Amino acid sequence: MLRTKSLHSPMDPNQDGLRILVARFRGRGVQKTQYDVWMANLGPSEPLLRGFLSGAVPWKEYMRRYKAEMFQSGGADRQNKVIRNHGQKFTLRLIKRLAQTQTVTLLCHCAEEEKHCHRHLLKELVLSKKV
Repeated sequence: MLRTKSLHSPMDPNQDGLRILVARFRGRGVQKTQYDVWMANLGPSEPLLRGFLSGAVPWKEYMRRYKAEMFQSGGADRQNKVIRNHGQKFTLRLIKRLAQTQTVTLLCHCAEEEKHCHRHLLKELVLSKKV
């Protein structure tokens, strides 16, 4: 099962399973005990995040660019001619596989009720046929 949750919501050991922080920034005052794994690479890029938070990037544009970033080949791929990561595709597949056998909760700093949050987009990507 794949869930999403705010990092600031109460922890529930019986419901949360593997807690993955999927934010570019860990955040000041965030204790390492609030998550099991921090995957900053699954958060939006700093320019995209700052643009969205400032209002310069509207939600629809943010969604499109965030999804594109998840499949964008990085610097390491430039050196590989045969097998390329194609962004976070392998990481997304790993999360998808883990969620088939256990509960995985994707966490970020947005409020629990926030609908315009990348953690929801990430869940959609993980569950899609693209990965």
